[in-house]
Amino acid sequence: MWPFFRDPRAIALLLSSTLTVMSNAIISPALPGIEQAYSETPNVELLTRLLVAAPSLLVALFAPFAGMLADRFGRRRQLLIGVAIFGLVGSAGFWLPSMHWLFASRLILGFGVAMIMTAQTALVGDYFAGPARGRFMGLQMSATNFGGLILIACAGWLANHGPFLPFILYAVALVYLPFLVFALTEPDRSAAQAHQAAHGGGGDTSGAPGWQGQLTASVVLGAMTFITFYIVPTQSAFYLPTIGYHDPGSAALLMVGMTFAAGVTALGYGMLRMRLGRARIMALGFALMALAFVVLSFAQHLGLAAVSIMIMGAGGGLIFPTLMSAALEIAPPARRGMAAGALTMAVFLGQFISPFVSLPLVASHGFPNTFLVYAVVLVLCALAALVIFRDRIGALQRA
Repeated sequence: MWPFFRDPRAIALLLSSTLTVMSNAIISPALPGIEQAYSETPNVELLTRLLVAAPSLLVALFAPFAGMLADRFGRRRQLLIGVAIFGLVGSAGFWLPSMHWLFASRLILGFGVAMIMTAQTALVGDYFAGPARGRFMGLQMSATNFGGLILIACAGWLANHGPFLPFILYAVALVYLPFLVFALTEPDRSAAQAHQAAHGGGGDTSGAPGWQGQLTASVVLGAMTFITFYIVPTQSAFYLPTIGYHDPGSAALLMVGMTFAAGVTALGYGMLRMRLGRARIMALGFALMALAFVVLSFAQHLGLAAVSIMIMGAGGGLIFPTLMSAALEIAPPARRGMAAGALTMAVFLGQFISPFVSLPLVASHGFPNTFLVYAVVLVLCALAALVIFRDRIGALQRA
């Protein structure tokens, strides 16, 4: 783990990873205050919840193209442009004058997030290989979550002083930018491009056998993960009052607990992956999330809710790096940007769809029954992971 901290490229990728968790969840504690500030706006209830998920729509639509652009025109340049967009547009929410302008800025933010996610994932595949790549993916997930822990805690404190103050935190991207310019290098992809040209421009023959089918399965499981997972940032500020907690800081506490648990779990990801293999570690992550929703359905006080959310975070800390590392392992080197774009699309499409699924379920069945429905879905995802990826465990352990 420590050798990564002697590599400026690794540090730069870890810093850029802390931005992705900010894209949506950082404004979650402020949602009730934003809804009240724009209470006269038509459909304000739905629009307020979509502020969290709005960047996800643009990421889902643009990520496949961003991945192909990164493969064609350079991954370093795209990452730097994405970070600049993220800092400028994200922080603009602090001063924009209306809900509609705010919603538009959240959509534009999605372009920056898509550029960051696809480029940085492809760069991980370019910079690291074999077990080192798996270890770095776990470390990257930890950086994402521990960075998010600090920033979301700050967001909860700021939301208590004003609903628009958390948007200021997006400007941290502009603080990172000079170091990223210095540290990141564009990989030499001439060998991969030559291989691609030799095989008719497709480059598919260098990927794992049947890699397209496994990538498709990863995409579906990634979408299902975040459809369920994202009920926490989109609904926690509205769920907690139903069990007697009205302070915006309580919602921030749940988010902090989830990100902390995910970060701790991800620190041990490399070792667990070598021991369990891809199928079983993915199934374990889904099982933990399912357990979390079962516990949450019976929670009647903040302490038990926080415990369940931490279990959920631990599950997510296993699933997401497994999906991302799988995309890098199975895809040909010249198609890593495309693979990263496909999986990024799935993750953020799931985030965007999440409130459209959770709102009617909560309205008709209440929070506890909705949580139980999600638990059943996640158990099915665990079984699917075991079936689809069961014949790959040994190969992946040797990777």
